[in-house]
Amino acid sequence: MSGPKDFPRPGQRLKTGARDSMLRVDQAGEYGATRIYAGQLAILGDRHPAARAIHHMAAQEERHRAFFDTMIAERRVRPTLLQPFWTVAGFALGAVTAAMGPDAAMACTAAVETEIDNHYQEQVDALGDSDPVLADAIRDFQAEEVEHREHAIAAGAENVLGYPVLSGLIRLGCKVAIAAAKRI
Repeated sequence: MSGPKDFPRPGQRLKTGARDSMLRVDQAGEYGATRIYAGQLAILGDRHPAARAIHHMAAQEERHRAFFDTMIAERRVRPTLLQPFWTVAGFALGAVTAAMGPDAAMACTAAVETEIDNHYQEQVDALGDSDPVLADAIRDFQAEEVEHREHAIAAGAENVLGYPVLSGLIRLGCKVAIAAAKRI
């Protein structure tokens, strides 16, 4: 998770390195999200009642990822070196939680989206009006991530046995992934 030393206070100037870090971690996170949904769908299948919602969320995550892919290329930012890890880890997280049942898959979504909401808010606050294109996109994506979390909770995320523990572990994993992708 980003902290005070990673981003300036609102009103302070954002350094180019911090903006590059934002793009790197956001692209990695959106890629990871597409892999989580791919893992969930691999287990639940297209005919499962949750599949339609998962496909919808996955399509939105793909749109987010495509935006960050473009920004990374246009702004010549080095992507994370951890992408091969996210390929496997994201898919595994989605598959394992889906294998635990649809409520656990939704618990995964709720936990991930909670951390992403917090992460995106920190970025919007740090950007202020210094980069309206990036800030507007993050706000748009953040709203969709909140919708994903709300859908997951309404679909039974909190019904899974041990929800607080499962959610806490996934959120901790997200924080570690965010910190790693910023730097590596």
